[in-house]
Amino acid sequence: MSSDIATNRKALRDYHISDKYECGIELKGTEVKSIREGKANIADAYARIENGQAFLYGCHIQPWQTAGEWFQHGVTRARRLLLHKKEIIKLDEVTAQKGCTLPCLRMYWKGGRVKVEIGVGKGKSHSDQRQDLKKRTEMREAQREMARFNRR
Repeated sequence: MSSDIATNRKALRDYHISDKYECGIELKGTEVKSIREGKANIADAYARIENGQAFLYGCHIQPWQTAGEWFQHGVTRARRLLLHKKEIIKLDEVTAQKGCTLPCLRMYWKGGRVKVEIGVGKGKSHSDQRQDLKKRTEMREAQREMARFNRR
């Protein structure tokens, strides 16, 4: 089982996600200890392919409090993602298309290691976001009506 560290609900709202990839992430020791304390935020995180390697940008991991300044990590430094070469090439081809990006969807533990799930996303327009909101409210109303009917 995997337990979530952080999720990016904003990415699911703003992008149409077509594919999802599980990546390892290269972290320093103080970053792992800070993540264990629950001090990670991926609300603005995204991946980018550079020079045949994948990097995660915008991921905020707070400094570990008990470490000295000498051993601290950068809060928003670029962190390397661990993917197979074929996956990196495929993601590079996909992101070369206009409007495609790689938002970070969630960060979780898997077997004592931190994993990151990135998605291939295309931006939603405001009308798409409004339609999704209408669908959710309609579904919520239908659920309420069914619950009210079942209580009788």
